[in-house]
Amino acid sequence: MTNGADVLTAAAKFDRRGVADVESAAEGERKQVLSQFPLEAWAELPLERYALGQTASPGSGPTYCRLLEFLTPNLGSMKGGSAAKHIMYHHVSGEWRLAAPLRDMEPQEAWAHLRGKFVQAFDAVTAGDFDALDDLEVLRYGPTLVTKTLATYFPEHFLPIYAGQHLRRFVALLLGDSAQGGSVQGDAPAWRSNRRLLKLVRAQAEFEGWTRYEVMHFLYRHADPRPRQRTIWKIAPGERGRLWDECRTDGVIRVGWEQVGDLGLYQSDTDLKQALDAHWPAKSGGSLTLARRLLAFRDLEEGDRIVANRGVDEVLATGTVSGNYRFEADRQEFQHTVPVDWDLSHAQRLAEPRQWRSTFAKIDPAFFAKLTAYRADSDAGATAQEPQTTPVALPEDVQTVLDALKRKGQVILHGPPGTGKTRLALGAALALDGRAEALDANADQRAKAQADMLHGDRVRMVTFHPSYGYEDFVEGFKPDLSAKGPGLTLELTDGLFHNLCSTAADHPEQDFLLVIDEINRGDLPRIFGELITLLELDKRNLPVALPVSKRRFAVPPNVRIIGTMNTADRSISHLDAAVRRRFAFLPVGPDPDAVSGTVGPLDLAVFFEALNTRITRHLDADHQIGHAYLLCDGAPIATEEDLAAAFHHEVIPLLEDYCVGRAELLHRILGGLVAANTGRPLLMSPQDLADKLASEFTSGLSGADA
Repeated sequence: MTNGADVLTAAAKFDRRGVADVESAAEGERKQVLSQFPLEAWAELPLERYALGQTASPGSGPTYCRLLEFLTPNLGSMKGGSAAKHIMYHHVSGEWRLAAPLRDMEPQEAWAHLRGKFVQAFDAVTAGDFDALDDLEVLRYGPTLVTKTLATYFPEHFLPIYAGQHLRRFVALLLGDSAQGGSVQGDAPAWRSNRRLLKLVRAQAEFEGWTRYEVMHFLYRHADPRPRQRTIWKIAPGERGRLWDECRTDGVIRVGWEQVGDLGLYQSDTDLKQALDAHWPAKSGGSLTLARRLLAFRDLEEGDRIVANRGVDEVLATGTVSGNYRFEADRQEFQHTVPVDWDLSHAQRLAEPRQWRSTFAKIDPAFFAKLTAYRADSDAGATAQEPQTTPVALPEDVQTVLDALKRKGQVILHGPPGTGKTRLALGAALALDGRAEALDANADQRAKAQADMLHGDRVRMVTFHPSYGYEDFVEGFKPDLSAKGPGLTLELTDGLFHNLCSTAADHPEQDFLLVIDEINRGDLPRIFGELITLLELDKRNLPVALPVSKRRFAVPPNVRIIGTMNTADRSISHLDAAVRRRFAFLPVGPDPDAVSGTVGPLDLAVFFEALNTRITRHLDADHQIGHAYLLCDGAPIATEEDLAAAFHHEVIPLLEDYCVGRAELLHRILGGLVAANTGRPLLMSPQDLADKLASEFTSGLSGADA
């Protein structure tokens, strides 16, 4: 972490003049809030003027919650997540959603209680009794909203920073290596962390004379706590780009599905999926991925990058998100809207079509770099230039693994077969070993990089199995094959983990990694023995006496472990409890984006998701099939012959294994692909199979608008 001295040095060089326009706009927004919702009017403020999700009366203006979240961005963002941050709101289903302390109350009763707590908070701040805020329990369910509210009405007492995680990061940043102010409190409400940050800022001469907006913009520019790598999305502006002229002119990107209403009112993907299923019952069971994509659209943040396309081979522009999601209910269609600054210079025809057959698709950073290296107004004409040299952007899933390793020390990647757990583990290993450029290389180059890595000293890989033991992992007596003479000679031999730890101890400046494939197939308590205790980060370098050799041994702090396990083989609950406590568990699920493509009439991604929906319904989520079953050389299956081979030789045998002895279960999953009387899969030509799968799994489910 950057220490306090570094922050203050950067503050001395910060150009505060660039914040003036934003500060002026922010003060205008603050006056708007004070005008429409005067502090003295809060005691009688009606519910219809507070909560999201209500039908506005003509001329009434936005509700308080809408004004603070969507219409006052310069006052500081409280973007992200659902309307639950507002403590109570009116859901599109017609019911009121209330925070836990209000749940047994009628809406008006709940609002009277909540409004009273807001008034108590205002009185406490006016009296300078900031500790009293912590006693207002219901306000803890909306810390971001409450902190922005307090900063709006009492700007002299709060900074325009509201997210608890961001505030704690900035507090730790200013504390640096010193002991002033004590440690960072992880459970402190946002308003308390905000006050603490303000106190630290005021204590530094470097910030003397700064406005609170200057402080906010400096901290976010110098040490932005938001994820370094965000998913880059391809988003189609209507069918065949028919809304593109409008989106370009208005500086926005818009998508449909307006029937579900304001996306901010949904707390989870399941919540939104239920609404999608209610409006499009023919697609029931095929919309969970869509729900997740729509929520990702809602949660786009300022600075995120997107690509607008028409069809599968035309880039209309690249864009940078410039504001918050909003639901424009007065529009006839495509009401979900996000502001975007468009760059038309990257418009181009692609030499190779992409698998862009739906509104949303993920863009890998390497491909995006190639898109943005092209300039339509350059002498290069219609040919993309070579991408400029830029720092390698790690894929989001790899970064998540690295973050978990840093936090916990050990990670287990778990999920159904074929979801790419081992590939992800090796991808994180490549990044950890300084070979991140291989992540975006072709299959041969990546394989070579992985082989070179495993021949080095920093990364080791092993597959656990029932016969693998402590003597293989830590130490034990093994036959000395070089010994001469009669009889068996045993020699004390260091195991794989012992050797890795010894090397890591000699190079404390480097990170070392052990990848354990199929970790759940080994007897983990027997394999790790007493070392399971030493895996905890606060017990690294703690020496223990090994029971066989009596030697002193410690696990260095620069050793990390990634394990993989198939949930279809054994669920996480069967792992030893002591092992579970010492590992972070990251799910690796089936990815429909990875199989985006078509084979004849069959939409692979829709078929893939519909099949897994049936498996989940009739078996469980642990027995879904992974996207690897529908890939060929890393790309989605493209021919009827490859589809037939994958389906008959891989998918069906796997499902038969899951359904052994239960023919009716296999029939419920595969429907007309299985003979009802015998339970045997039907045999048909590859061309007929594609037609049959489309009819069985995707009929009525498609409707892409790339």
